[in-house]
Amino acid sequence: MMPQQPLNYTEDFLMNNQGGDKPEEACGVFGVYAPERTWEVAKLTYFGLYALQHRGQESAGIATLKQGQVYCHKDMGLVSQVFNEEILEQLPGEIAVGHTRYSTTGSSLKENAQPFVTDTRLGKLALAHNGNLVNAVELRQHLTARKANFVTSTDSEMIALTITDEVNRGKDWIEGAKSAFKLCTGAYSLTIATPDGLMGARDPNGIRPLVIGILPGESETGDNPSSRPCDRYVLSSETCGLDIIGAEYVRDVNPGELVWIDDSGITSVNWADQAEKKLCVFEMIYFARPDSVMHEETLYSYRIRLGRQLARESFVDADLVIGVPDSGIPAAIGFSRESGLSYGEGLIKNRYVGRTFIQPTQSMREAGIRMKLNTLKDALQGKRIIIVDDSIVRGTTSKKIVKTLRDAGATEVHMRISSPPVTHPCFYGIDTDNQDQLIAATKSVKEIEKRIGVDTLAYLTWGGMLEATQENTNHFCSACFTGDYPVSIPEDVKRSKLILEETKV
Repeated sequence: MMPQQPLNYTEDFLMNNQGGDKPEEACGVFGVYAPERTWEVAKLTYFGLYALQHRGQESAGIATLKQGQVYCHKDMGLVSQVFNEEILEQLPGEIAVGHTRYSTTGSSLKENAQPFVTDTRLGKLALAHNGNLVNAVELRQHLTARKANFVTSTDSEMIALTITDEVNRGKDWIEGAKSAFKLCTGAYSLTIATPDGLMGARDPNGIRPLVIGILPGESETGDNPSSRPCDRYVLSSETCGLDIIGAEYVRDVNPGELVWIDDSGITSVNWADQAEKKLCVFEMIYFARPDSVMHEETLYSYRIRLGRQLARESFVDADLVIGVPDSGIPAAIGFSRESGLSYGEGLIKNRYVGRTFIQPTQSMREAGIRMKLNTLKDALQGKRIIIVDDSIVRGTTSKKIVKTLRDAGATEVHMRISSPPVTHPCFYGIDTDNQDQLIAATKSVKEIEKRIGVDTLAYLTWGGMLEATQENTNHFCSACFTGDYPVSIPEDVKRSKLILEETKV
C-alpha cells in the first residue's frame, strides 16, 4: 500500500482547502445495467457520480460496454469538469461503471484515475473500487509471479488484474471474481462491467457501502406479443446516487456478497466463507451525504440524534449554537433542540471551492484570506457561542475556526464534537494521518482545548455514540476510536501509521 504523495501546504492554506482537518473518503462507485437504453447509461452514470462527488474530488471516470467494446473517459478534476455532453455521447453501451476518487493508495495522478480496464479471455473488464486493500504488497507479489502487467500504483488495479488472472485460467466471470476476492484482504466495494453483465460486490465485512436500485423501464411494444417491462438496475455507493436519477432503492449489497446482473435479472452469490457486517461508523457520522439512507433512516436524522445526545452529556450555557458547515450542522440542530438554546448560522461556506493547488501569497495569508469559510459578524458579536463539529483530526482547522469566531466578536467559544476522539488511523480507505499526527492520540481533552483556543471542549462519549446509533454496535467498524481493527493489519502496514505503538507491533 503506497501512501499519497504529501503536499507542502502551510497550516494557513490547509484551513482554506478540503484536505485540512478532516478524514477524507476514498471514492464513490456507480454502475448501470440498461440494455434497452444504450445512449443513456453514460448520462445516468454521470448524474450518479455527480451525487457522489462528496466522496472524492480528485478524478472521475466512466467506462461503458457496447457489444463487448469498451468506451472509457477519465481525467483529473470534478465530475462536471471531466465530462460534457459531447464526451458522454461518445460513451454508448448497455452497461456502465463510474468512479469519483480521493486517493488513499497510489498518487493523485491521471494514470490512477478509475475505472480500470483490462483484457481477459472472455472480453474486456472495467472495474471501479471504493476502499483499501491491506495485503496490497503480498497481492502485487502474487500478480508479479503470474506475469501481470501493471499500469498504475493502486491496489484497485490489483483487484482488476486478479480477476483477469483467474478468468484467464479458465473460470467464468462469477467464479473468477469469487476466486479473486478470496485473495484480496481489506475493504472493497466494487462495480464491475463485463460484456455479459454487471457485477457488484462487497468485502466480507462490508466496510464500505454499496446499494442496489432499480429504474423501471417502459413496457416493450411492437411485434413481440410477449412484451414485458424492461428493468434498469443501478449500483451506487449511497442512496443519494439513486435518488438523483429517480431509481428506487431495493436493498444493500450484503457483506461477502456478489450480485450478477444480466438479462435474467439479479443473481446473488454469497462467496465469503465467513461474513460479518462491519460498516465504517464514520460513513454515518460524516462521510455519506445527510440525505442518504442507512438502516431505514436518513443520516440527517441520525446526526441530529448524535447532537441531542451530545447536549445531554455536555451542556454549557450560551447564546447561540452553530454548526461547522456542512457536516456539523445536523448535530448542531440536535444540540439546540435538546438544550433549548437558539440555533443560528455563524459561518458561511463557499460551496464553489473545490480542491485548489494555487497557494495564496504570504501577504494574502496575512490579510486573513478565507476561501472556504467566512463569518456572520453581526450574528456573533458579543455572543457566547457553542460550535458543533463532527470530528477533530489534527486540530489545525479547528484552531483557525475558533480564532475566526473570536475575531468576529464572540466573547466565548465552546466546541462540541459529535463523535468520540479519533485516536487511531484507518487502513480501510480513509486518508487519515499517522497516529502521532492525530491530536487526540497525543493530547488530553484539556490540552486540545488549550491548543485550539476554546473556552471548553467536549466530545461525544463512546457510550453516547452507541446509544444514539440504535443498532447492534458489533455491526460497525469503529477502529478509529478504539484501535480494534476488524480485518487483521500486516505488521509492515501497521508500522506505517501506528507510530505510537511501534513497540507493540
